Amino acid sequence: MEAWVPLFDIFLNSPSLEFEASIWFSSNSLNNSTTTTSTNSFLKLLSKPIDTITTNPSSSSSSSSSSSSSIQSKRFLYIQTLPDAVQSRILSFLTTESKRFCKRELCLLAESVLNGSEKVDFWVKKSAHNLLDKMSDSGFSLFSSLNLNGFEEEEEFFALPSCLQGSSNSKSSVLPWLPLTFDELRESASVRCIADESPDEAMEVEELSEVEEKDEVLNQVDVSIDSEVRTKAGSLKMKLLECESAKGTANLANEIRELCFEGDGKEVRNSFAVLGLIEPWEVDDETASILITNLLGVNANESEFSWASKVLCSIILPKLLVLDGSASRVLVITTIESCKQRQKTAVDALLFPLILRKEGINTHICDVMSRIIKECLHPAHVSAFCQRLLCGEEQSRKFICLPCHQHLFSDKLVWTEPLFTLFQNILNQNISLTQDSIDHLVSVVRELAGKYSKSLKFSTFLLCLVTKCHPSLKHHKLILTPTVEMTNTFMTKSILAKLNSL
Repeated sequence: MEAWVPLFDIFLNSPSLEFEASIWFSSNSLNNSTTTTSTNSFLKLLSKPIDTITTNPSSSSSSSSSSSSSIQSKRFLYIQTLPDAVQSRILSFLTTESKRFCKRELCLLAESVLNGSEKVDFWVKKSAHNLLDKMSDSGFSLFSSLNLNGFEEEEEFFALPSCLQGSSNSKSSVLPWLPLTFDELRESASVRCIADESPDEAMEVEELSEVEEKDEVLNQVDVSIDSEVRTKAGSLKMKLLECESAKGTANLANEIRELCFEGDGKEVRNSFAVLGLIEPWEVDDETASILITNLLGVNANESEFSWASKVLCSIILPKLLVLDGSASRVLVITTIESCKQRQKTAVDALLFPLILRKEGINTHICDVMSRIIKECLHPAHVSAFCQRLLCGEEQSRKFICLPCHQHLFSDKLVWTEPLFTLFQNILNQNISLTQDSIDHLVSVVRELAGKYSKSLKFSTFLLCLVTKCHPSLKHHKLILTPTVEMTNTFMTKSILAKLNSL
């Protein structure tokens, strides 16, 4: 049990438990050859039955025989003996890192927590339901009424992949447990292997041409579009600009969907190019709101992620990119409602393109982005977004945009005062940034302190950074002190006082 103390300390006290607990499991799997702290043993510990003895105080005045009968023995899972807050945090971690664990064991654990004899705390129940929902989304054969007894056994969690079964008998392998011959190894420089899960479990090898690694732009305008589709797109463009009724806009939205989807509901290959020809971003905000509602529908559908991304970056993104005043109420509400159900779409189709705007974001764009982040994204999503933006490689910054708008973006972040304000707003939401994100922010602050020495917004961000990320800045104290001294605002002394308390 002593080996688990550091992990439970993370669950009890860490502000970013998913990240730290994941690092803990990874480091233990690398450093320890034993299985005492494996993911499997952790689930066994949580599911371990604990017998407890309780007495009924109402029987204290009865005879000794009746008092002895008032003693009751109850059995709980180990996880149920922990505080409710810790139970909820553990179940949330299991949901986030479900790929590390056996799916069947996760479902059994969640079912046991929900079906316990004692009253289950609201947040514990919600976390357990989220875990079951995640197992359903991952393709696990889910159950009705939380009954797992009649279902087929999941494939052994620790079994070797099918491609490695029986490979130890191969005498020509590079390694006894790796089915790769020397000839295949020589040819692998220009070949990528793609596993085809066919009945005979064969490995199909396809030669793939190298793809340029740059910000993802769906250059589907290169796909040939026949003249009939071009004519229809041009006609829809004119009708949209002239339409003045909500019903007429809804009908035009249906025509656009018919043009972008085949009869069986499958999206056509050149749908993005069709949207580029229609230019729906040219309509007014009220028409855009009706158009988006009818193009996307009321409920989010993960299977239409690509389509939703194209719609948002064809209508909302161009409007926000050229925003030089406060966004209209209609545009903001439409944006928020569209992003609430489509968090990944919001990040890839709006947040990343906006923040990589060539001139940098302005105050009005900052306001809209702050609302999207606050009202639409989970704190863990925001932390991951910041980590990808600040520390990820260029490939991780992929986003979606029309080729005709590509010239509006930069490969690097342009640090403006509103961008510092955006990160200040993120920190004020008590978002737990990863350590590498904080390290990058410190390096940016150090580099730009001279340029923004008299900027009140820059100083406000500095004070927020030092206040909110206090524990993570201790080893940066010697660097930050001379950096803050370069600023010349009435907040300088307050920031230095915070630094001195590190």
